[in-house]
Amino acid sequence: MTQPATPLTVGAALEQGAAGLPGDSPRLDAQLLLAQALGRTRAWLLAHADDPLPAQSRDAYAALIARRAAGEPVAYILGRAAFWTLDLEVSPATLVPRPDTETLVEQVLSRLPETPARVLDLGTGSGAIALALAQERPRWELLGVDIDPAAVAMAARNAARNGVTNARFVAGDWYGPVCGMRFGLIVSNPPYIRSDDPCLQGPGLSHEPLAALASGESGLDALRTVIAGAPGHLLPGGLLACEHGAEQGPDVRALFVSAGFSDACTWHDLEGRERVTAGWLREPSVASLDEASANG
Repeated sequence: MTQPATPLTVGAALEQGAAGLPGDSPRLDAQLLLAQALGRTRAWLLAHADDPLPAQSRDAYAALIARRAAGEPVAYILGRAAFWTLDLEVSPATLVPRPDTETLVEQVLSRLPETPARVLDLGTGSGAIALALAQERPRWELLGVDIDPAAVAMAARNAARNGVTNARFVAGDWYGPVCGMRFGLIVSNPPYIRSDDPCLQGPGLSHEPLAALASGESGLDALRTVIAGAPGHLLPGGLLACEHGAEQGPDVRALFVSAGFSDACTWHDLEGRERVTAGWLREPSVASLDEASANG
């Protein structure tokens, strides 16, 4: 007599799913995808590892695992991602927010007071940086700019999703929408990968928008635009902070100095790599003001 097949349990499904996944966290990915298929939490999965997996959920889970095995980011599959203390909607219209970018948020918050300020986020994407700063500093006014109207609409939805009321978002090309405006802080996570970098075709990035990743032969084109334009939009003594590639620190610091920033310094991410460079716009000296008056 044929014995009935042993039902697949939640725990076994996690093991099988994780075994075929790429990346550094296959088990976590499998947990997130199975939780999605079951409509449960990760904590529930761990507490019910010996429960049989319903057939309909098994099929849904297998489809999600197949998408992840093909390289699609978990955040796109789920339609959401965690960043700082936020729950963000994400899609292929924007980059997936990464923990490395929290370095920028953390360092800026540690250096600036809670007093009212106007802040500009260039290339805002899903709104991750702007919303994290706005949530932590309710007296700040955040403006996020992105060239893609779909990203702007998503950032606005993310503001509503997280109950953030002191951030708004507009579509435009870098400083285009803020002509004549000045800010106490400008932040940006612009594209900074070389256009010929093989990593763009790898499984980690191939599903994300190329325009938000690559920036010319050196990867510095967007950073040059952001840094060179910042003095015209910062208040005297204002701060500019830009995320960049781990090998770009020296070049980015040189761009800061050329643009008139003082004390340009680079902050390291969680793995000790150079990740964010910042500098204060030099306040004009009395001598330079006198000279400007004489020439005016």
